[in-house]
Amino acid sequence: MEFTEVINNRYSCKKFDGKQVDREKLNQILEAGRIAPTAKNLQEQKIYVVESEEGLAKIDKVTPCRYGASTVVVVAFNKNNVFIYPGEKRDSGVEDATIVATHMLLAAKNAGVDSCWINFFDPEVVAKELGLPEEEEVLMMLDLGYAAEGAKPLPTHNQRKSIEETVTFM
Repeated sequence: MEFTEVINNRYSCKKFDGKQVDREKLNQILEAGRIAPTAKNLQEQKIYVVESEEGLAKIDKVTPCRYGASTVVVVAFNKNNVFIYPGEKRDSGVEDATIVATHMLLAAKNAGVDSCWINFFDPEVVAKELGLPEEEEVLMMLDLGYAAEGAKPLPTHNQRKSIEETVTFM
């Protein structure tokens, strides 16, 4: 698929049909995350693929936003393996995990898999429920699957501010 088609047509699917994501497509999505750039190439991301009934039930306990997806990818990062920026007020953990997640989200669309970025949850509760290591912080979850009949983007999906409203040349 042409890249501009991917970025123009991708939307947050909020109604999945429950069909399992094809393993080859899932591997393409995960590979896109694996090769995403990270600060100093630290690759601090930790990806958890939740597909089992037990695992999905845990996801349903911590968020109402699975929407029937057959697969949920949990994106976390190792807080002890981040680059500290000058001024020591920020580190690379959140941004690197975001880059990884975005690569996977766009790769999903390119592979014909629908997705939804989930951030409606308490990261500490998710980590505890899934039994993740203490040094890891959950950034987001990514629903993956196939849109159910009638699923469509929000009515405002294509409404965007003009470039003049969002970009300033200096």
